Amino acid sequence: MYNRHLSLLSRLPEVNWFIVAIMTAIAVIGFAMMVSAGGGGLHPWAAPQISRFALAFVLMLIIALLPMHVLMDYAYVIYFLCLAVLIGVDIMGHIGMGAKRWLTLGGLNLQPSEFMKLAVILVLARYFQQLHPEDIRRFQFLIPPALLIIFPAIFILREPNLGTTTILMSVGGIMCFLAGVRWRYFIGLAVGGISAFPIVWHFMHDYQKRRVLTFLDPEQDPLGAGYNILQSMIAIGSGGAFGKGYLQGSQNQLNFLPEKHTDFIFTMLAEEFGFFGSMLLLGLYAVLLAAGLTVALRSRSTFGAMLAAGVTALLFMHILINCAMVMGMLPVVGVPLPLMSYGGSIMVSTVLAIGLLLNASRNSEQMPMRMTLKL
Repeated sequence: MYNRHLSLLSRLPEVNWFIVAIMTAIAVIGFAMMVSAGGGGLHPWAAPQISRFALAFVLMLIIALLPMHVLMDYAYVIYFLCLAVLIGVDIMGHIGMGAKRWLTLGGLNLQPSEFMKLAVILVLARYFQQLHPEDIRRFQFLIPPALLIIFPAIFILREPNLGTTTILMSVGGIMCFLAGVRWRYFIGLAVGGISAFPIVWHFMHDYQKRRVLTFLDPEQDPLGAGYNILQSMIAIGSGGAFGKGYLQGSQNQLNFLPEKHTDFIFTMLAEEFGFFGSMLLLGLYAVLLAAGLTVALRSRSTFGAMLAAGVTALLFMHILINCAMVMGMLPVVGVPLPLMSYGGSIMVSTVLAIGLLLNASRNSEQMPMRMTLKL
């Protein structure tokens, strides 16, 4: 046992510390914004978030140092365990803010859907690893990955959690596309999705319909459904080029800005640090995404390439949807900003996703890989 631990520690120099540094820099900015959301103190938001990050950081390093075959061997086990927990939410989940998304285990509220996204990335990477490139173009071989995506998506949608469902299916679709699935299948899905929109609209919850209508015209109900997005756009616009200063955001400090420590944390940063502060954060995200894409392109295995591509796609979708959402470019669907938004499940799952990326990086070569990814 001692020799095994020593072996893991001896691999620490192999970790891509550049990715770790970028991730930590973003998280530190998030901690600073938690302090601002709490009125200048570590409580109630910053201290718990720092503790969660520290715990997840240790788990991230363990995942990064594992032999890649361990992740491959247990990919299906992890997937079905996460799926079982997700089904457990549907049966005995904790209801909060009108949705059944949390499971209470040992006094902790966990959101299994956040970890389900990582399980889907793992299992799709494992599935495509075992396929010959020619098999990917055959329809019968597309049924298993489709089911692996659809089953958890159904249960997440039942919570209801439209934002996470959208991200899960988008990441799964991106991974299938990069694996070599033909264009015509995606075109067919797009046409089918557009055609089915009237049916989907009929089965949507009232609050989801209001979000869509508010997105189209937020001023139709400025004190109700449109309040959040209007206050967000006011805060972003008032930040100007350089912002109002740290702890000086009026929309934040006077509590006009709703959910400022979770979904709208980017708005708070934009108000206090302005356009250039926002660009700094987005620049750090861009570097992190570029590093993930580089790992995918240089991986020497299909599993490593798909793993890195899946994690990068997951981070990209979260960043894109959250930033577009708070700026009024997409409906508000409750998608957190990675490493920034308050929440235990999203923080831990994001850092663990970085651990998967680091594992793929450790097992990559500094040369372009064979054409596994369709980029």
